[in-house]
Amino acid sequence: MNLSMTELETYIQSYFGVSPEDLAAIASQFKEKQCKKGDFLLKTGNHCDELSFIQSGLIRIYVNTQEKEVTQWISSKGYFVTDLSAFVFDNPARWNMQALTDMKLYTISKKDYRLLGKDIPKWHELEKLFIARCFAFLEERIFSHLSMSAEERYQLFFEQNKSLFNEVPLQYIASMLGMTPETFSRIRKKSIQS
Repeated sequence: MNLSMTELETYIQSYFGVSPEDLAAIASQFKEKQCKKGDFLLKTGNHCDELSFIQSGLIRIYVNTQEKEVTQWISSKGYFVTDLSAFVFDNPARWNMQALTDMKLYTISKKDYRLLGKDIPKWHELEKLFIARCFAFLEERIFSHLSMSAEERYQLFFEQNKSLFNEVPLQYIASMLGMTPETFSRIRKKSIQS
């Protein structure tokens, strides 16, 4: 198994805490996939039949509303990405997922994902833990939006994701933080000066 797949295994291990045998069985279901900058992994309204692990590159998850384009998240190396509701419940996808850079992914199809429960006895317990981690991450984002000022949200995100500020258009980050580009620019300028 190559070095990159070992990284996938390490991440699966940290998320799920599985045995070496189960880890190998899970990782073996993921297939390598390359995406070019600008490629879409998913478009709003389509079926979502993949869960992907980002080996390298950046992906933007967003939706177009009648008034504006809203960036939900920008994912980077070491994260899983999918439209969870569409993947789990077979709803039409809510989100567009577009590569901001050339990307290398490891992807598992919905069909193979569902078969993991037959091959791995503890899979349903492990899946519950994975979904709980996704939910906890979402709760943290909601909490920050409800309890922090725009300046506090900016500072927290900047401290945790400094490199993104040089790698993606700043209006995407502003949207993700729930700010207008003007507010984001004002806060950024103030932050740089202090």
